[in-house]
Amino acid sequence: MSLHDTVRWVVCYDIRDETRGLQVLRFMKNHGMPLQYSVFIVEASAARMHRLMIELEALIALAVDDVRAYRWPEPAEAHELGCPLVPEGLVIRTPEAAAPALKTTKMRRASAHAT
Repeated sequence: MSLHDTVRWVVCYDIRDETRGLQVLRFMKNHGMPLQYSVFIVEASAARMHRLMIELEALIALAVDDVRAYRWPEPAEAHELGCPLVPEGLVIRTPEAAAPALKTTKMRRASAHAT
């Protein structure tokens, strides 16, 4: 992967202060798609992700807050429990038509009384 190839990233954060947390949330909504309250998918090159992390650094308190970005593997598979933030049936695709879609599987919790 070159610095300019667009790939999918998972960006997640844990912000201790509510005001900073809202700033990071607003910032991330402009750069990615939310999967959960503090987890986003961002499609960006490595160079763009580096710049995005520098911009996030200005919004957080490095001593107490935590922001992480992980390159999303291709092909990706996800398993879900509970009520998702992303509507059921939504297929997440990269801009390149050849990239595979994310496959999700709803998991059911086994009954405690199963025989």
